[in-house]
Amino acid sequence: MQIDVTRDVFRLAEAFTISRGSRTEAQVLTVTVRDGGHEGRGECVPYARYDETLESVEAEIRGLPERFDREELQALLPAGAARNAVDCALWDLEAKRAGRRAWELASLPEPGPEITAFTLSLQAPDAMREAARKHAARPLLKIKLGTPDDMPRLEAVRAGAPEARIIVDANEGWSAEIYRDLAPHLQRLGVALVEQPLPAGEDDALLGIDRPVPLCADESCRDRGSLEALRGKYDVVNIKLDKTGGLTEALALRDAARAAGFEVMVGCMVGSSLAMAPAVLVAQGAKVTDLDGPLLLAEDRATPLVFDDHGVHPPVAQLWG
Repeated sequence: MQIDVTRDVFRLAEAFTISRGSRTEAQVLTVTVRDGGHEGRGECVPYARYDETLESVEAEIRGLPERFDREELQALLPAGAARNAVDCALWDLEAKRAGRRAWELASLPEPGPEITAFTLSLQAPDAMREAARKHAARPLLKIKLGTPDDMPRLEAVRAGAPEARIIVDANEGWSAEIYRDLAPHLQRLGVALVEQPLPAGEDDALLGIDRPVPLCADESCRDRGSLEALRGKYDVVNIKLDKTGGLTEALALRDAARAAGFEVMVGCMVGSSLAMAPAVLVAQGAKVTDLDGPLLLAEDRATPLVFDDHGVHPPVAQLWG
């Protein structure tokens, strides 16, 4: 089995800003696994929040043994970007070998399109109002917040898109006090969900706090081992393949989260259609789907995912799976 790793850069349509900083391009690693006459591909986005870099993730992948299967991979690499790209490439390889779709190999129902959020990055209130107005016809907007002065931004987005369903991602940027102050206004403005309001290491402060709007664990939830610590703090978990370490764990986490009483959101880093493709399988029936990475790009893979009024469609076999 041969594993190739390449670095690819996709320009963004416009600068993308969250509370931790801005970017104008998506830098990803593409993994291609070849075995005989077949090959499979996967993509990952190293996440600095988890001390990942392009160099460190590539080194993890290149350090793998010459032969292993997808089950063995789960123990060879920890949850994270490196395992994600290889795991998804192996799923794609298995599908190509079998002449079947990945969802069939996973014993899942045939997937359909899912309405996805469209993300508005963190800007000044006037700019966010204009962005919301531009995208007001979209059924679901996600707004990046996470500063001590977010009320003007919330008001501006709601004014720009009075009918849209809105979710908020604070990216660990609030304190418990800020969340308490904002909570009634989130409810008043019709916010449907709030992602990761507090830093992951400080979210015990959410125990016992009133949650008028559902709270979603993002950085606090990586894989199934995270679930027990989330009880009483969150209502929803955000599953991202770059956190779980691939489709294999993402599907297991989805089932375990639902069994534990959590609802599910399926999210993404800013990557191409290749990164989103396996996540569409996980997103079937999710409370929230947030797989808009390709919509934020100025360029994408040669065979991209289809986005239309029905949402993000499952990938064709030429792209993945």
